[in-house]
Amino acid sequence: MDLSVIIPIYDEESNVNALYDRLSSVIWGLGLSKFELIFVNDGSKDNSLGLIKKLASQDPAVRYVDLTRNFGHQIAISAGLDLSVGKAVVIIDADLQDPPELIEPLYRKLSEGYDVVYAKRRSREGESLFKQLTAKLFYRLLTQITEVEIPVDTGDFRIISHKVVAALRQMPERSKFLRGQIAWVGYRQTFVEYDRAGRASGESGYTYQKLLQLALDGITAFSDVPLKAATVSGFGVSFIAFVATLYTLYSRFVAHNYVPGWPSLMISVLFLGGVQLVAIGVIGKYLSRLNADVRRRPLYLVANSNLT
Repeated sequence: MDLSVIIPIYDEESNVNALYDRLSSVIWGLGLSKFELIFVNDGSKDNSLGLIKKLASQDPAVRYVDLTRNFGHQIAISAGLDLSVGKAVVIIDADLQDPPELIEPLYRKLSEGYDVVYAKRRSREGESLFKQLTAKLFYRLLTQITEVEIPVDTGDFRIISHKVVAALRQMPERSKFLRGQIAWVGYRQTFVEYDRAGRASGESGYTYQKLLQLALDGITAFSDVPLKAATVSGFGVSFIAFVATLYTLYSRFVAHNYVPGWPSLMISVLFLGGVQLVAIGVIGKYLSRLNADVRRRPLYLVANSNLT
């Protein structure tokens, strides 16, 4: 198999047919006769699966995997990676914000000897200023606090060699952050720039809550800076409390101008309590990741598939 294309699907019935037409046109234009389009249905509630099954009945290159429920975008991609057999693998979303036509320059670049070619966004249409700003800040923060050089202004849209796919299959963690894992793998990596279009139709399944969860997964998977920050803040607060104690003793026994009052007491208690809760929350996030990995539940379950 020359090429596998992995498409996670969640309520994309309005985009499935247009995506299939554009993908097929691009791949045939590359001159590839052996390819597969792997649609991973991640618990869609609309008729996405029905449309995919219809395409599969008409085109043997269309493969589908129907997961038992919604496991999440990153897990759906992982399921596709596990089942892909192509020498090269493309990851692309179904909302048509990432143009299928970019697969051609990605594939050509991979043929130059690279193992990862990711699509880097010059611009992002159809997204609020708040979302664009927070995305830029997150990726730049992540770059600063991790030892792995994770590319900025990129998503999961990329092409990778089968060597990289094999490496990803060896990573057992349940809280996936694939763009970070691919960067961690190494090998020769480069990028192709493009302008990201607005969503063709429908609504994004990535809510701000899911984006925040993805951001937390990325930070806790590739950095222990939050733990170090909690430790440093603990020492800092302890030092401030020690100084405040010395001042209180001085005022009471030397200056004799000590006047007990609620403001200083409440500020101290609330400040210390807040720092402690933040530290406990950070530690809890890391423990939650460990707990999920220790349980070793399956990453996903397949309800139905035409893959053998």
